[in-house]
Amino acid sequence: MSNASIEPAQAVHATRIGLGVALGLIASLTFATSGTFARPLLSAGWTPGAAVFWRVALAAVLLLPVGLWVMRGRLREVVAEWRTIVAFGALAVATAQLMYFAAVSRMSVSVALLIEYLAPVALVLLAWVRSRHAPSRLVIAGTLTSLAGLVLVLDLTGASVDPLGVLFGLLAMVGAAAYFLLGARPTRLHALALPAFGLPVGAVVLGLAVLLGALPYSAPLVDVQLMGAAVPWWVPLSVVVVAATVLAYAFGVAGIALMGERLASFVSLSEVLFAALIAAIVLGEVPAPIQLLGGLLIVAGVVLVRISSGRAPAGLPTLPDELEAAGATPPTAGPGSTDRH
Repeated sequence: MSNASIEPAQAVHATRIGLGVALGLIASLTFATSGTFARPLLSAGWTPGAAVFWRVALAAVLLLPVGLWVMRGRLREVVAEWRTIVAFGALAVATAQLMYFAAVSRMSVSVALLIEYLAPVALVLLAWVRSRHAPSRLVIAGTLTSLAGLVLVLDLTGASVDPLGVLFGLLAMVGAAAYFLLGARPTRLHALALPAFGLPVGAVVLGLAVLLGALPYSAPLVDVQLMGAAVPWWVPLSVVVVAATVLAYAFGVAGIALMGERLASFVSLSEVLFAALIAAIVLGEVPAPIQLLGGLLIVAGVVLVRISSGRAPAGLPTLPDELEAAGATPPTAGPGSTDRH
């Protein structure tokens, strides 16, 4: 194969990765709005379960028509991928969000978020088990560097740990890892189809939890305080539904399909930085210098993982991003593929 044919392929791969990272950063930014804009609802008497249920249910109503439109004439393909869709809704949506809120109810937000964001480490270990090949030094260094930065950003000083809360946090981590894995799984679905059909599944799971009494529910429809002013309850809820759910899942899954779940899991760590910035603007919570240092470490970790993605040895990788790095081609198009039927 000539260098002339290799260079265009490398350029296309780099473009895909760059677009994937951009979409991933947008997803992180929109995901990061959820905590800040959900706080007024929680302060007004909403339970976490109620906030999560309506967040997912309303987002499903908005995104499902989009999914039906992009998959028009191809609903058989949707049915064929029902296992992936159900897994996404049950794990990446319902489990990740519900278990995170359950963890927050028993421990500090910082500790719960840190446990959930162990998902990148879980994915690295999964790749190790599946390929039976130890991660490269750069991957290990990137993992440790990003997690060290995350600890500094979260500022865990004085945090207490509850055993059951840790269990909930680990289950949230499973949901987060499933989000990256399922988003990168090769399918013939449109990039928007997975969240469009997965969110209704998540809403059903959460709704059943409410009906069975497993999820405490209270949602008083009263004015709430936002940025020093009284606003209708639906104002912050709209931000949580449209930005933190519809746009976040849509951009997030599309980004994962382009860059792979391993790199996406590290890019998503930027959500913590965005959340800190949004909280500073909306709530007046300014990050401490040690948190800014942590942000630099997170970026450094992402760079190390990105460098390693381009050095994966052929014949060993099994995960989507590693297949691309080795020059292999998955058997089917992923959610973000332009191959539409």
